[in-house]
This record gives sequence, structure tokens and C-alpha cells, in this order.
Amino acid sequence: MTADRRAAATAAGIATALLAGPWRRPEMVRRVAVALGMRRAQTWVGTMVGEVQTAHPRPPVDRPRELARFVRTTQGFARGQDTLPLPRVVRRRPVPTALARERYPVADLPDQAAVARLLDLDAGELAWFADTRGLERTAGEALRHYRWRAVERPSGVRLLAAPKPRLREAQRRLLRHVLAPVPVHEAAHGCVPGRSVRTAVAPHAGSAVVLRMDLEAFFPGIAAGRVHGLLLGPAGLPEPVAHVVTGLVTTVVPAEVWRAQPVPEDPEARDRHHRLGRRLAVAHLPPGAPTSPALANLVCFRLDRRLAGLAAAFGATYTRYVDDLTFSGGTSVGGDRFAGLVAEVVADEGFRVNPAKTSAVGAARRQAVLGAVVNVRPALPRRERDALRALLHNCATSGWAGQTRGRDPATFRDHVLGRVAWAGSLDPVSGARLRALADRIDWTATAG
Repeated sequence: MTADRRAAATAAGIATALLAGPWRRPEMVRRVAVALGMRRAQTWVGTMVGEVQTAHPRPPVDRPRELARFVRTTQGFARGQDTLPLPRVVRRRPVPTALARERYPVADLPDQAAVARLLDLDAGELAWFADTRGLERTAGEALRHYRWRAVERPSGVRLLAAPKPRLREAQRRLLRHVLAPVPVHEAAHGCVPGRSVRTAVAPHAGSAVVLRMDLEAFFPGIAAGRVHGLLLGPAGLPEPVAHVVTGLVTTVVPAEVWRAQPVPEDPEARDRHHRLGRRLAVAHLPPGAPTSPALANLVCFRLDRRLAGLAAAFGATYTRYVDDLTFSGGTSVGGDRFAGLVAEVVADEGFRVNPAKTSAVGAARRQAVLGAVVNVRPALPRRERDALRALLHNCATSGWAGQTRGRDPATFRDHVLGRVAWAGSLDPVSGARLRALADRIDWTATAG
């Protein structure tokens, strides 16, 4: 065993001993001495315990690993490493972790056994779905936890990872009991209960300039380390719980899947492809998992706070819908200086702006945000609204069966009513008119 590994093992044993009883100096010194097999505690042990108590007035029962790392940084521990024989743990009494902070009403998960009970899994299944052995990268299709699908986009390929049924159900429970109670920033609107595309675009209606920016490879850009920090921090989960939950909500792309993706010939697109590959090879939030949008919103809390503050300094408004950033305000919003400052903040927070999707539009042109036009108020683009109105009129007067235009007749009704609902969600007045037209359609008539 190397000296570094020996010191790490000793520090871990000392941390376990420190947490195994009352957080009072005499008892803490005595427990460490017993763990190290000392008949009498050496001076360096008392020095180390004093440093630990100064840094941690209360026992960090939820973070034994963090305590072990701190122990190694103390002067007392360093003095102990200079003694002969070197200190070595000879007696260990493991202590279960517990919740130390309850900022938000998340589920009571003091240890991994509680996680298994919440998800209705046994210990082996929990380790399997959390991929504790790192098998997802090389596993075959039958053993993978996700089904991968490539979607071609103008800017390059996008890989979607849909969790298989049992993992999806576990993620839904984590979303409901662990993530949902933690609040997101008020600027975040995507996949947030009570918020929608309309709430994201309405603040920008009637602005002199609307600036749109996009984050490149958004979900793959959020690595497991950031998720782990979020679960330790705002969610307040103990270290072992945060570790296993992170494994349940992140994944890596199988090497076989990534090798099957063609490499673009265009140099810029090829660079994006290689960047995406590096991100996908590291455990990250999978696009398609029910937990990913909520986790992304929580991870982006500081990004949203900084961008909202930057916008306020320029007298502008800021909202974010998943990976779409929207700013609106006066002419300064459309300048290169403002866009450059946004890009700096985004980069500082670990993301990357896609310059190909950055656009600033003045009031004299159509200001489109998230599929809505916001020059006056949120509404469908005129061409799309007129086409929908004509479709509804034809369905009502000539019968819907002749209007499918190649669409599956079994899903045509849902398609049409979905478009009507989308229009109504953006503009209730126009949506009511379209709904009245839809109510005139006789959907009982069969096609063909």
C-alpha cells in the first residue's frame, strides 16, 4: 500500500471513530486513540480533534468522507504522519449516516437502505441500476439501462437516452420525493410545475430588442459531479445517498452506440461532434430521463441568478426554457458587448453558447421565441395560425377524413386538438376562437 493510500485509510478510520459517539473533545480523543490501538492518546491526536471541532461545531453525520478529507488537512494529522510507527487503524466501528440538514421537505433518506425502500428495490438491484461497477459503457443492448436513439439535427446528431421501465419508475419516485421539493430559480420555466412556454415568453412581449441564445449539448454538459454536489448541497442528502442517487440519474453513452454515429465532414460540425463525444463518455444527465429537466434546472440555479443580475444591470429581462436563453430590453441588449458578457457567464458556469443559434431581433422584424411571436403579445406565427384556422374550417365543412394529408387517421384528431391547445396556451383569446371552430367538427365520421 502506498503512503498516500495508507494515509487516506487512516483518515477514514479516524473520521469513523470521531462520529461514533458524543461530539465532545475528551470522548473524541479517547475514541481515536482506541481506533489507533494507543494505550494513551498522543499529543497530535488532541491537536487534530481541536481542529476538527473548530471546523465542524456539529458532527457532520451526513458527510463522513468529507470529514475524512478534512482530517488529512489538519496540522495534527500531519504531525501524526511524522511519528514512528505510522498511525494505523486497528479497531473500527462503522456508524450509519443520517440527515443533518433539512432545508427543504425532501424524503427522509439517511442511508442507502432507505433509498432502496423508497424505490422498492433490494440492495443488489439498487447497485445494478446505479451502475456502481461502471458496466453501462461496455454492456450490450440487453444489459443496458437505457435505449439510445440518434436524431439528426441541422447542427449535428443528438442522442436520446430513454430509461427502461423499472429505472424510469425509480427516477419518477426520486423526482417526486427528492427533487420536486427543492425550488428552482424564478427565471427557469422549462418543465417546472405551474410554468410553461407562455410564462417564459410573456415577459419579452413588446420589447425593443429580443436576444436569443442556446446552450450547446445542454444535458450531456451536466456531469455527474455537478449532480452529486447539488444532492449534497441544496437537497441535503448524506454522502452515500447522494452517491447512489447520482448513479441512478446519470449515465454514459455505450461505446458501441457512439462509434455508430457518423463523423461530419464540415470542420466546425466535426469539432462539435468530438466535443459531444467527450461529454457523453463522462457520466451525465441523459436526455429522456424524467429526472433530467428538474436536475438541470437546479444545477442552473447559479447560472440563472447571475444572468438575471446581468440582465437587470442592463435594464433587461431574462428567462430560460431548458437550454434556450432569452433576453429582452433596449438596444443595448442587441449589442456585442451584452452577448459577450452572457457568453462569459455561461462559460464560467461550465456551459457553452452555440453561436450559430444566437440572434438579436428588433421590433421592426418578427420576434420569435420558442415557437411564439412576441412583438405585441405571445401568439402563434400568423402563417401557422391561418393554416390551423383553414384546417379546422375544412374539417368542419367537408369532413375531417379528407384533411389528414398522409397522417395516420387514428391519431389525426389528437394532432389537431393538440395544435389548438398549443395555440390557446399562448394566446387565450385566439385559442378560444380556434376551439370554437374545433367544436364544430364531427369526429364520429370515419375515414375512407
